[in-house]
Amino acid sequence: MSEDDVVHVAADARTKRDEIVAFIILAVLIWPIIAVGIVGGYGFLVWMSQLVLGPPGPPR
Repeated sequence: MSEDDVVHVAADARTKRDEIVAFIILAVLIWPIIAVGIVGGYGFLVWMSQLVLGPPGPPR
C-alpha cells in the first residue's frame, strides 16, 4: 500500500464523517426549525386574515 493510498483512504473517511455530521445537523436542527416556521407563519397569516376579513362562514 503506497502513501497515496493511505491519504485517499483517510480523505474518504473524513468526507463520510463530514457528510454524516451535515445530515445530523440538517435532520435534527435545521428542518424542524423550518417546519415550525412554516406552520407558524401559516397560522399567523390565517389569524391576520380573519382579523381583517372576519371569521369564515356565511354572513349573518
